[in-house]
Amino acid sequence: MVVPEAVLSQGALGALQCATMMGSSSRAIVCLCAILMLSSASPNSAGITSRYVRKLAASEDLPEDNAHVKAPEEYNAPQQVHIHQGDYEGTAVIVSWVTQDEPGDGKVLYGQAQGNYTTFVIGEAYSYSFYNYTSGFIHHAVISGLQFDTRYFYAIGSGNVSREFWFITPPESKLDTSYTFGVIGDLGQTFDSLSTLEHYMNSSGQSVLFVGDLSYADTYPFHNNIRWDTWSRLIEPSAAFQPWILTAGNHELDFLPEFGETIPFKPYTHRFHTPFRSSNSTSPLWYSIKRGPATIIVLSSYSAFGKYTPQYKWLLAALRRVDRNVTPWLIVLMHTPLYNSNSDHYYEGEPMRVIFEQFLVEYKVDVVFAGHVHAYERTHPVSNVQYDIVNGQCNPLVAESSPVYIVIGDGGNIEGLSAE
Repeated sequence: MVVPEAVLSQGALGALQCATMMGSSSRAIVCLCAILMLSSASPNSAGITSRYVRKLAASEDLPEDNAHVKAPEEYNAPQQVHIHQGDYEGTAVIVSWVTQDEPGDGKVLYGQAQGNYTTFVIGEAYSYSFYNYTSGFIHHAVISGLQFDTRYFYAIGSGNVSREFWFITPPESKLDTSYTFGVIGDLGQTFDSLSTLEHYMNSSGQSVLFVGDLSYADTYPFHNNIRWDTWSRLIEPSAAFQPWILTAGNHELDFLPEFGETIPFKPYTHRFHTPFRSSNSTSPLWYSIKRGPATIIVLSSYSAFGKYTPQYKWLLAALRRVDRNVTPWLIVLMHTPLYNSNSDHYYEGEPMRVIFEQFLVEYKVDVVFAGHVHAYERTHPVSNVQYDIVNGQCNPLVAESSPVYIVIGDGGNIEGLSAE
């Protein structure tokens, strides 16, 4: 992989456009401000969409009565609607939403013509409690057997609170397929977060690769889970229409044993479902999917990953499963970066690097996206597999077939940017 020098912008989103020359081992990555476009086109087709730069000062959270995050006034109206890819291949979608007052109608009507729904699925609904908070009724329904590259309309709720949305399934995975991803990390729900979201929605992104730290509800006293509700309403204008491929970060842990909350990731796993079983994973925190020309592997930085652990064994199997003749791009998502020159969170990713980097190099992963550090940073394609701490040979090598590592944790959260 050849990565030309480029001016790097400290934008609010993943800042790349990638163009693949099929039949050649070279790939060019050109810095942009909003999207990751995987294509069989020439690198000369890459372009710059904008040069968005965030201010260094931290922003403030949107107040709960802000129009972008406030609850609907109608009784039991479906809210917090979002979708996720529902299987490994891309022919299923998970539709999720919340009804606040009662379970209500759990059907999802869907079809290829708006308002003409002859098919439906019925999902499951439940609520959860966290300290002094009880959620609304969280619905998850899986629509399966979908056609590739097809627009589907869907409706949830009934009567005067029925709501309609649509999504487009990915193209079938093969060599000559093109697809555009947005990349966002550490979003939060500030005024800067809103700017990031609006900036992305004006791009050509077809789905979001999200590298962890969603709502920052845990920055509030007792991890105020109302802030999970407001965040889910904030992202609905995007996430109800295209999948957000989610990674869990440290702000999703919500581990509060001093107040009786001893189950890590409790709000996150109740609210957001992933198709982990379709990739033979045993946990919703690590999974893989195919989407267009890419296989996406999602890892959990805050789950056990040492040798013999479930995540370790699963990753090896997931890498072996990838067919580069079908999905020529191999992308890995995680929260804590393996490479980071910023003083914030320096070396926190070293334990996972020591264990997993050898496999990322061996299976020729193209790019590894991470968040956690509230900045943008990109490496050359690099390998440091010869360094085992004991030998002291800490000299990363620029190697064409090794991954490029990109930190993209500057989405707009309340903690502000990492500036050193």
